[in-house]
Amino acid sequence: MPPMRRLADDAKVEQLIRDLAARVAADIDARPGPWAMVGIRSRGDRIAQRLADALPPGKFTGVGAIDITLYRDDVDETAQEVAELLKGQTYDAKFWAKVKAAYQEEIAHFNTRNIAETFYNSVYRHFHQVGANRNLMFVSRTGSYREDQGKAVIAYNYPLGSRDLEDVLSELLDQFPFNAAWHDKQADITLVANRWQAHIDEKGGRSPADRLEVLTSLFYRNKSAYIVGRFLKDGSVVPFILPLLHPEGRGILIDALLLETDQVTSIFSYHRSYFLADITVPSEMVDFLQTFMPTKAISELYNAIGFEKHGKTVFYRELMRHFRKTSQEAQLRQLPKQAARTQDAGKGTGAQREDFITAPGIAGMVMYVFTMPTLNMVFKIIRDKFAPPKQVTPAVVKEKYDLVKRHDRVGRMADSYLFEKLALPLNRFAPECLAELRETAASKVEVTDDQVLISHVYVEKKMTPLNLYLEQVDQELAFKALRDYGRAIKQLAAANIFPGDLLLKNFGVTRVHRVVFYDYDEIELVTDCNFRHIPEPQTYEQEMASTPWYSVRPNDIFPEEFPGFLMRAGPNLTYLREKHGEIFDADFWNDLKRRLQAGEIMDVYPYRTKYRFLQ
Repeated sequence: MPPMRRLADDAKVEQLIRDLAARVAADIDARPGPWAMVGIRSRGDRIAQRLADALPPGKFTGVGAIDITLYRDDVDETAQEVAELLKGQTYDAKFWAKVKAAYQEEIAHFNTRNIAETFYNSVYRHFHQVGANRNLMFVSRTGSYREDQGKAVIAYNYPLGSRDLEDVLSELLDQFPFNAAWHDKQADITLVANRWQAHIDEKGGRSPADRLEVLTSLFYRNKSAYIVGRFLKDGSVVPFILPLLHPEGRGILIDALLLETDQVTSIFSYHRSYFLADITVPSEMVDFLQTFMPTKAISELYNAIGFEKHGKTVFYRELMRHFRKTSQEAQLRQLPKQAARTQDAGKGTGAQREDFITAPGIAGMVMYVFTMPTLNMVFKIIRDKFAPPKQVTPAVVKEKYDLVKRHDRVGRMADSYLFEKLALPLNRFAPECLAELRETAASKVEVTDDQVLISHVYVEKKMTPLNLYLEQVDQELAFKALRDYGRAIKQLAAANIFPGDLLLKNFGVTRVHRVVFYDYDEIELVTDCNFRHIPEPQTYEQEMASTPWYSVRPNDIFPEEFPGFLMRAGPNLTYLREKHGEIFDADFWNDLKRRLQAGEIMDVYPYRTKYRFLQ
């Protein structure tokens, strides 16, 4: 290995920072703000902070770190460097075992050891084809990752006792200095204190042990910042979230106080963009968040705070646990030993072995979807051939999924994990599912003696297809879902996303009854679409024509055609027209398009209007 060279001493680095800060300041002075400084974790975020510190006050509203597609670039660069070092050498399993051991020793005292292990896995996969080798990769956890918790302060602690709530809030807000001014800080404090006191009164009043704990890091996303904490009272833990806004022409203001788990789960959901936050100990941050969102998977929380790749690692471990939990052997071990000896491998025992099966719903023309009965995720593989009238290609489908990964999902598009070279146990596939995989995606599937090897597959959260949901629920819940379906389309449009044909089967209903879009092969940017009214026929022949008599160009969209293929005439369609009839009007879409083209960033709040202070 070549010796490392020192490129610059501390004084030189400081000078470089000052020079770069001057160039940045000159550039942003010519452009309207507000601005945030973002660095690539885990080196660029430190430089971003130093740059922000070197700039005059008021230049930036915050500093954050990002780790999405840039992670791939870092992995590729490292893999290339490793390949160069190994050029001309032979390396086998013994060699990689030594590399892993040396790496494990090097990161032993990192407070981000779990993230470093995921990075190792990503680089290792560049040199190997399929599967996850437990001896040569960090497939299982190497500890609780809590060994370094407590070494860094991640939260402010406020025992309430008999303190005035406004005093506590004033002290709390002083911990988060901004370069911008507040609109009316004291008025905000009073609003929050009143709502907080009402919550305390509902829970039986103040108790001596009541305590507020607030994370030291601000969470940034879109046009909002969030102060994130938890309120501990009488053995219970509830969220304490303060969303902050900085409207144009006004100062900073607090938009709401969120104190219920159901109010905040959507904020940290898999169908939203990742937060930007300065996080020193990710495992401790995730533990903190899970105390008031206990139903959320650990993998989902890592995603929410920007560690998407490690979230994928944790999901894989969750999947392996699900395999073990739902194996016939695991079910038998739960039986009394005598019963296990006297009964045939699961016959009459109530053992619930699970296999991969085709996911419920109308089969897609582009993707084949499979799942396990109690697994909360689905696997989506691109078919080798698409049935008419689909005209997209597999390459286009991949581009659409990559667009969704990078785009603001506004709580209405499901995030996905992309797995390449994934190995799944052959004995966990139902025969019908395996046959469909081999027939519809033969180029991406290889079956060995004990594994099914898949070269490219997306994994998403399981939802109930909206068309099935409407058939299963009563009219009240159906109307509620249709209202949210309309809101979903409008919020996607505000984020410059047109979903395509809007078919109900392309939308799902989540556990908390939220409608989310999950079929991406036909999405387009609103600004790339040409929304038109259907021309009035001028002759009898035109009026009776079975095909369009007018010209139709690529990306021409005729919204008034939507109702005809969404659902049959009836109460559901009538209700949807009543609540969201504008989505069937080209004028609605063209107005949105003009606003987007003018650079307007539209507000889509991740919590309900009734929780806002609406100042």
